[in-house]
Amino acid sequence: MENPTSRWRHRLPRTRGRWAAVVAALAVLVGAGTWTATADDSEPSVHRQDQMLRMNGVSVDTSYFTSGGTGRRPAVLIGHGFGGSKNDVRAQAEKLAADGYAVMTWSARGFGRTTGEITLNAPDGEVKDVSGLIDWLAGRPEVELDAKGDPRVGVTGASYGGAVSLLAAGYDERVDAIAPVISYWNLADALFPDGVFKKLWAGIFVSSGGGCQRFEKELCEMYERVAVSGKPDAAARELLSERSPEAVADRIDVPALILQGQSDSLFPLGQADAMAEAIKANGAPVSVDWISGGHDGGDDEGDRVQGRIGDWFDHYLKKDKSADTGPGFRVTRTGGVDSTDGAALKRGADSDAYPGLTSGGRKIPLTGAGQQPATGGGQGGMTGGGGQDATTGGGDQDTPATGGAGSGRKAPDGLTQTFRNPAGAAPPSVSALPGIGGGLSQLSSLGVGLSLDFPGQYARFESAPLERSVHVTGSPTVTVDVKADHGDAVLFGKVYDVSPDGKQQVLPSQLVAPYRITPAEQGKPVELTLPAVDHEVDAGHRLRLVLSATDLAYASPAEPATYTVTLDGALTVPTAPGVKTAAATLPWWTWGLPAGAAVIAAALLLTARRRTATPAPDPALTEVPLQITGLSKKYAKSTDRYAVRDLGFRVEKGQVLGLLGPNGAGKTTTLRMLMGLITPDAGEIRVFGHAIRPGAPVLSRVGSFVEGAGFLPHLSGRSNLELYWQATGRPAEDAHIDEALEIAGLGDALARAVRTYSQGMRQRLAIAQAMLGMPDLLILDEPTNGLDPPQIREMRDVMIRYAAGGRTVIVSSHLLSEVEQSCTHLVVMDRGQLVQAGPVAEITGSGDMLLVTTGAEVTEALADKAAALAGIGSAVRTDDGHGLLVRLDGATAAQLVAELVRLDVPVTGVGPHRRLEDAFLTLISQGSA
Repeated sequence: MENPTSRWRHRLPRTRGRWAAVVAALAVLVGAGTWTATADDSEPSVHRQDQMLRMNGVSVDTSYFTSGGTGRRPAVLIGHGFGGSKNDVRAQAEKLAADGYAVMTWSARGFGRTTGEITLNAPDGEVKDVSGLIDWLAGRPEVELDAKGDPRVGVTGASYGGAVSLLAAGYDERVDAIAPVISYWNLADALFPDGVFKKLWAGIFVSSGGGCQRFEKELCEMYERVAVSGKPDAAARELLSERSPEAVADRIDVPALILQGQSDSLFPLGQADAMAEAIKANGAPVSVDWISGGHDGGDDEGDRVQGRIGDWFDHYLKKDKSADTGPGFRVTRTGGVDSTDGAALKRGADSDAYPGLTSGGRKIPLTGAGQQPATGGGQGGMTGGGGQDATTGGGDQDTPATGGAGSGRKAPDGLTQTFRNPAGAAPPSVSALPGIGGGLSQLSSLGVGLSLDFPGQYARFESAPLERSVHVTGSPTVTVDVKADHGDAVLFGKVYDVSPDGKQQVLPSQLVAPYRITPAEQGKPVELTLPAVDHEVDAGHRLRLVLSATDLAYASPAEPATYTVTLDGALTVPTAPGVKTAAATLPWWTWGLPAGAAVIAAALLLTARRRTATPAPDPALTEVPLQITGLSKKYAKSTDRYAVRDLGFRVEKGQVLGLLGPNGAGKTTTLRMLMGLITPDAGEIRVFGHAIRPGAPVLSRVGSFVEGAGFLPHLSGRSNLELYWQATGRPAEDAHIDEALEIAGLGDALARAVRTYSQGMRQRLAIAQAMLGMPDLLILDEPTNGLDPPQIREMRDVMIRYAAGGRTVIVSSHLLSEVEQSCTHLVVMDRGQLVQAGPVAEITGSGDMLLVTTGAEVTEALADKAAALAGIGSAVRTDDGHGLLVRLDGATAAQLVAELVRLDVPVTGVGPHRRLEDAFLTLISQGSA
């Protein structure tokens, strides 16, 4: 596994169309119930192999994903974000595998089940581990090779995982393409920008790693030293810089798709700019994409980003020249609100080449912007949607001709201003708020300002009202002369967009740039680079430059000091004239309603025909909620591949049935046939004795929630439920709305428009809708998505109580622990077929499933020998490698132990095993063998 001398060089799921969502909305409008977008079981079945790989002194927890086919294919490594694990990128890996890649995920050192200390992507730590993973891929028969020991491989990941993709390209020559997302180029510059300690983000960084003790000793000592002093030293900078991609900048020469977040005070756009310029200088293809979200939150544009990464790897790994790698530069621009769903409107702008951060500079003169002397009424005020400037406690009353300082001390021309750094650097100004700042940055893009500057602690300069709008794309710059009465001057620069009436100021993306100006630099012109943003300033607005002595996110000197700042020239703002905004697209309803109406009309005609052929009810099944017999459905445009094949099982009253299976097992196809949304190719489904067909009357006794619901966004949550129930034509008293809402837990939000709901709130409302009328059979597909742990527990209790009254619940979920606690019976599917059905206790191994613990690690070869023994159905290694999960198929426990001893297995214990997760994996492994 080890390859210490090697150098080294991700892809996310593709975008799905929105047609199903359109149909869902139309269905609500015509009172046809809830049509929903559902998972597509027509994709190739993806197989996962979990194993611990021992290399470089640690055990690395890995997962390997492949889909059908015998040919060789490129490989992709996907790294996870800091504080996470391989489980965070499982969905990405499964989609990539379905798209024809061999995909490996792993938990980095110190995370998940991988051992070792966190070394922050050290060359001989996490980076060396990646080379070991590439070695492993090179030995796989299904992986395409460029040469012996050299697999065709791409690396991607977000944040920490993005950095390791860059480092991979610098340390292992076998890497062929990379796609880092919201990552860093120089970690020292990110955490110690211009020698100022980014204390809040650094603290979050260490805490999310599990505390200082989880890190390599040298890193822990460095952090504690800097956190106590409040000032990074040269050794700290050197330690982080040598573990950063910039350390191998001249060796990263592979195609790089760089996606960086605009809502990101941790790794701002300047980090992406540096990596783009360096990689481009090495002669490699580079494309830069500024996405809307980032570490501060906001919209991560998952579908679009994932699709673009997929195209990038298709082009450079699969060598598919028809795959469009996109423009050299793209930026997502936000403005306005969609009246239909309350979502922020987004439009892309692009150019053939990346313009950098200073293209098309426009000089905008500034003058001193004075204000009335600070008073008690002005302290602590916050600027907001209709808010007030914290410097005055009221609207902007300044006249640029007079000018003045934040302290009230003025120079005649306002170009020289004096202010104070308060003792203890408190109270601090507020700009970005790590962890929630993305919400603020999204508001700033919609013209809502949320920021805080305290009187007497800053200098302020302003432009005249702009005669025409300016779109800032990049980093503004300004030259100033700074003096401190002693020591370093630590300042924080930001540029506000000020409304014509002066009552509102917006800080684009809530970003601020820190500066440490040493005594040697004081008293002479210094150019300050302000935060890189993409923001349009409308005509009539003004630009306001603020240089503050404090900021909540950073460490400022605790000792009080007086700073004097003199403006030395205009503010230069980059406009990137080559970047053109795409034309606005038509609202979906302008084409969706007519087209949707045609689809619904056609569907009604088809269902009307099918109803005439519906079989007669079966009296023997009148009291049976569900019986499925010989059910089959082939993949679209396929003659030999089945989504569901010869499936059969029965559900009785009072049961809570869990439907389990890996992606592609056919669960969603089964549920869609059960609800009459699609027609089986063979077999039948009977609900209370009635055969299911699209539009079957017995479906009125079925409540369903599959992946989402179409709500009218302008109506409140309660109004949506009432309207839905009215469309059924049943009496209002039969709805049991209040009873259904017990699970929703939306509180006062029920009176708010649905367009203001989060995804989790919409999920809970959809579940309540499925329960309206207390149907006899309730079908829930992944009902806990978007719910927090207390709500998940509540959902569990509701399902149990619901079934206890004689009703039946069918739930499909990936949370095996919840299924085990809430379900009475299980149906396990794999590759469209039934693997096992029965009570939970029976499937989890009440007699035939044994856990064998061992005194030493069990090898894969030994597990294979155990599985081949007579009377043994299967044998797989436990997650920690120190045991076997064995399913008996004729042999007794005593016979098993005797055979294991004969194989020199150091058995330390044998007993029944009842964990659903392990039983499930064992069952699936049988179907995958």
